[in-house]
Amino acid sequence: MRRLVTALAAIGLLLPTQAAMAHDAPRTTTRGYATSDEVFANPERGFYHHTETHYRADGTGYVPLNVTTLRNYRTQENITQILRVFYLEKFASTDVIDKKYLDLVRADFATARAAGVKVILRFAYALPGPGWPPPTPYGDAPVARVLKHIQQLTPVLRQNADVIEVVQSGFVGLWGEGYYTDHFSNPQDPSQVSDQNWADRKAVVTALLAALPKDRMVQVRTPYMKQRMFGVPTGTEGALTAEQAYDGSVLARTGHHNDCFLASPDDFGTYLSDPIELDKDFVAQDTNYVPEGGETCAVNPPRSEWESASAEMARLHFSYLNTDYNKDVLGSWGDNVESAKQKLGYRFALTESTVTNKARPRGPVQVGLQLRNDGWAAPYNPRQVQLVFQSDQHTFKVTVPADPRRWGAGTATNLNWKVSAPPVPGKYRVLLNLPDPLLSARPDYSIRLANAGTWQPTTGYNDLGQTVTIE
Repeated sequence: MRRLVTALAAIGLLLPTQAAMAHDAPRTTTRGYATSDEVFANPERGFYHHTETHYRADGTGYVPLNVTTLRNYRTQENITQILRVFYLEKFASTDVIDKKYLDLVRADFATARAAGVKVILRFAYALPGPGWPPPTPYGDAPVARVLKHIQQLTPVLRQNADVIEVVQSGFVGLWGEGYYTDHFSNPQDPSQVSDQNWADRKAVVTALLAALPKDRMVQVRTPYMKQRMFGVPTGTEGALTAEQAYDGSVLARTGHHNDCFLASPDDFGTYLSDPIELDKDFVAQDTNYVPEGGETCAVNPPRSEWESASAEMARLHFSYLNTDYNKDVLGSWGDNVESAKQKLGYRFALTESTVTNKARPRGPVQVGLQLRNDGWAAPYNPRQVQLVFQSDQHTFKVTVPADPRRWGAGTATNLNWKVSAPPVPGKYRVLLNLPDPLLSARPDYSIRLANAGTWQPTTGYNDLGQTVTIE
């Protein structure tokens, strides 16, 4: 039809209005993209390194983060995140956190920011003593003191929310994992948790959620903790729906971390439902919209071997995993660890784009994208989506309506926008930018697409290989 219109226009057989319509019809260019298997750094996903620091009664034990070490994680290992456990030994017996300690925590966040990494955050009071089971008292703090400490930490958390990826609920029990505790269950039998204990645990989690900006999430150690504290059943019936996701509620802001992943049939007490699959169904549905991550902790073939482990990480939408522990489990995966580096979290790849190739200044430009998420999860923190028009002299950005948190694992997404062309004539490359809204000037915090030849490391943009001429 277009050839017929062009031919008729050429011999003068179109009416003036028809000729104008033929001349003004938007012209588009469609191109496809090759995907890449390269392992590269992307924020808020992948393997992490474990870091911890202490603060004893005499003020010793604090080891600050090192910016060179963190930068090497990015540049040499493509690791963009750390778990940072802040042990509060000195403050388990006092209500007041001293300024010196708060300043040390602030400095660590500044170091992470300078290095271009994000922090999975946990606070805890105690490590186990000698022998097993660990002797009592365990050394954590009562609920009233924990709540006072969270209140004092709140300004630090809010000031540094840009580099806080997610906060694990922490505080309660050894390692902050909620089991061996002096105050939140029966110390002699930690499996005995009273109604008051559960109320106290809920108070800690809700206080931590209140301390954070509303777009940051908290993770709890077992799915039953979320179910019991917030009154939802196990199985898919109790898990988040698409309608509930990101609505700011406590349910929508509470995710999961499993620090004994693959260790036993119930992951050493992580799953408590009967049958166990109900809790796994709950987590599998919930983690479409909230984060899941953790660490392996014991060799347990065949479940801890790659075939089973990878299937479960896909099912439960794992975004991150500890690279430091358990080395025996990770070692059993062999070269498949490279696949885990690719698949943990999101992995977006363009498949096709269609773009208007000529427009007038401020005229309409149509942009259509098709992309696929080849990762095991979606992003769980907010992301901006921008179209960028880039010439040799000018760059114009247009923020478009889209939410990468909705680009689910294993799904394809079609995006279509009509935007205004740049006001200045010229030839412009068209690019896609997926910046962190709190770190939009930092290209190292933007999302890179898994395509060959599209990434601009100096800007953080993904080049669509499309041009539009403004004339």
